[in-house]
Amino acid sequence: MIDVTLQLDLAVRLVIAAGLGAAVGAEREIHGHPAGIRTHMLVALGSGLFTVLSIYGFGADGASSAPVDPSRIAAQIVSGIGFLGAGAILKDGVVIRGLTTAASLWATAAVGMAAGAGEQIIAVVSAVIILVSLWPLNALAERLHGTNQPEVQLRLALTRVEALGDISAALAKGKVEIGAIQTQRLARESYRADLAIRARSANAIASALEAIEAIPGVDIVSASQAD
Repeated sequence: MIDVTLQLDLAVRLVIAAGLGAAVGAEREIHGHPAGIRTHMLVALGSGLFTVLSIYGFGADGASSAPVDPSRIAAQIVSGIGFLGAGAILKDGVVIRGLTTAASLWATAAVGMAAGAGEQIIAVVSAVIILVSLWPLNALAERLHGTNQPEVQLRLALTRVEALGDISAALAKGKVEIGAIQTQRLARESYRADLAIRARSANAIASALEAIEAIPGVDIVSASQAD
């Protein structure tokens, strides 16, 4: 016989899991990341559902005499979510993007598991901490890194693609952040590189440009502030 009270309790747990996942996904959606509301909601809901099934779905009625380990399904979520998170990580030239989104998916799965296990308070607190880490702390980190300075768009002409390593090293030495980089081969021993860089001060940008100009086989075609 179906225990209606238990079923309603489990349904509420899943709704909480989905709602918290959607809240985290909304932050990612607002900032234009590929894994948004739907992805995070489904991750949290799926994790919560697997947890509920692991606890109540098998042998919960005592009909089976075999020993039941409630963690046997839920434990696979931790490793399984890693494959989904890996899909959110993209490599754009020398820049790696999506690490924070992958981490938010992993943490959101844990929120869903907590809600599914009936630990709603822990789930809510964890979701709030995730949101704080993605939004206010991100703004603070950008301020500490000096990323409130205008972004500068560079177009470089290269005679060898290996010079990108020297450019990255020069920028890193000057504490200049590379926001994005795109390269294109124009002809044999002729390449074009477009970089978006940002630093704490205009002097740091100027010093970085001088260091780039000193690299053999590299010419600065243009340098302008982003709109």
